[in-house]
Amino acid sequence: MKKLAIIGGGIIGLTLANYIDLTKYSVTVYDNPVGQATKASAGIISPWLSKRRNKKWYQLAKDGAAFYPKLVQDFSLSNNVYQQTGTLILRKDGELDALMQLAEERKQHAPEIGDIQLLTREQVVEKLPLLKAQSALFITGGGKLDGASYLETLRQRAQENMIVLKTGTAMLSQRHDQWLVQIANETEQFDAVALCTGPGLPSLLASIDFKTDIRAQKGQLLAFETPFKDSGSWPVAMLDGESDLIPFEKGQILVGATHENDGGFDLTPTKEAFSLLQQKTVPFLAESTFFEKYQSTYRVGTRAYTSDFAPFFNFLPNNPTAVIASGLGSSGLTTGPYIGFLLAKYFNEGKNDWEYYQKPIEHYLSKL
Repeated sequence: MKKLAIIGGGIIGLTLANYIDLTKYSVTVYDNPVGQATKASAGIISPWLSKRRNKKWYQLAKDGAAFYPKLVQDFSLSNNVYQQTGTLILRKDGELDALMQLAEERKQHAPEIGDIQLLTREQVVEKLPLLKAQSALFITGGGKLDGASYLETLRQRAQENMIVLKTGTAMLSQRHDQWLVQIANETEQFDAVALCTGPGLPSLLASIDFKTDIRAQKGQLLAFETPFKDSGSWPVAMLDGESDLIPFEKGQILVGATHENDGGFDLTPTKEAFSLLQQKTVPFLAESTFFEKYQSTYRVGTRAYTSDFAPFFNFLPNNPTAVIASGLGSSGLTTGPYIGFLLAKYFNEGKNDWEYYQKPIEHYLSKL
């Protein structure tokens, strides 16, 4: 049996670990959870109406969303982890008709969008009482994922399957055809490695003489505690701007997130983030005092971005025993699980038909 080390226990790493064929590999996951983007995130699984022009990214995001029913079944995800409640898309007057036309076009190749409806002002308030009366597009296929709950579910499943979980910052080196992973004063030898450390990938790769196109971006979410006990069944709302409204069970309402390129690995919650999210969100809310009325806490994490805002995942040039994956950005909850699944297929079956999802790995990686 071969030994596989997965460095990074985020959304890619833990999904990969739980899809590995444990009759072929013994698996050890190394994770430093400080600042982990998935742990701090909650997001909307609804990529179909994105205006991004990157066709490879859209194919990955579309297939990532279509993968969710299998993911839910395979890992028995409960409603507090993932729930398909539909997506409300709010736009300026006059933009909804064009958006509906785009939805109908994309549904031809993505039936997962579900039913598409233009809702009246009254219907929008009935769907999501937090919103003021305004027209919106509604698609039934949209869903929501709580990142922290997803990771905890997969960690428990990994432990039940005798996957070894180790906490700390791992260091990587190579000796002949074996990989050495060191954590604290302990070093272990592996036949293969998967490097899934998000914004920490550049420092990990530097130890084996590679550099990569990854930058760290700070993201802040606000989690409000409200008395709306029916909130678990409410749809998510993509507001006109950079803010999303994500209702979870028992009155927890998440708002966000920020995209702070100069924040990097700083995990300090800021008043500026609160003010920015308030400014972007309140115009859509029925209660203008929502941000003052309800108690909130921050969720802060660090995302990994590439220069072209696209994820990448592949094996190292001329070395099929090591795979790397990073650059998920703000679409990580949509694309991350599917990337983990595809990497598992690579280790389990040797399949790597990934070229229609991304540019060649040399676009993001080079020798030092």
